[in-house]
Amino acid sequence: MNPNNKAVFLDRDGVLNEEIGTYVWQPERFIVCPGVPESLARLKAAGYRLIVVTNQAGIAKGLYTAAEVRACHAKLQAACNGALDALYFSDAHPSVSESILRKPDSGMLEKAIARFNLDVAQCWIVGDRLRDMEAGAAVGVRGILVGPEQGTGFAPHVADLRAATDVILSNT
Repeated sequence: MNPNNKAVFLDRDGVLNEEIGTYVWQPERFIVCPGVPESLARLKAAGYRLIVVTNQAGIAKGLYTAAEVRACHAKLQAACNGALDALYFSDAHPSVSESILRKPDSGMLEKAIARFNLDVAQCWIVGDRLRDMEAGAAVGVRGILVGPEQGTGFAPHVADLRAATDVILSNT
């Protein structure tokens, strides 16, 4: 078995960086959540690929650019010692454009599964919205819901990425 065919898919806002109640696209307002670098290092040490999958509808709405999203992602990578294997974002919004990449659709996950030859039975998605859980479920990936949104019954609900990391590492 290929030891590198497992991954943790990570939603961005509310999981990796602080949710500020509006779009996060300015690097100076992009604040990495406490415990994220350490959690990612623990997952990486356990052999997981780390893949960000984030909806960025503000691009479709003309509020910011893909370059500004990439600047935030560069700040995230720097804070996490380059631990992230891939960062995918959907620039669509239903009011402007349709896309199978936008969660709850699973296009971003499908791209990464193909690119890294992942075994979905060994993968997880960590997100703060039901749409993250739905995207994972569509491709057979187990989900963990973090933060204030209430659970669904089909995914564990924990406080933050630190707690989600504990769940993942205790189930491997």
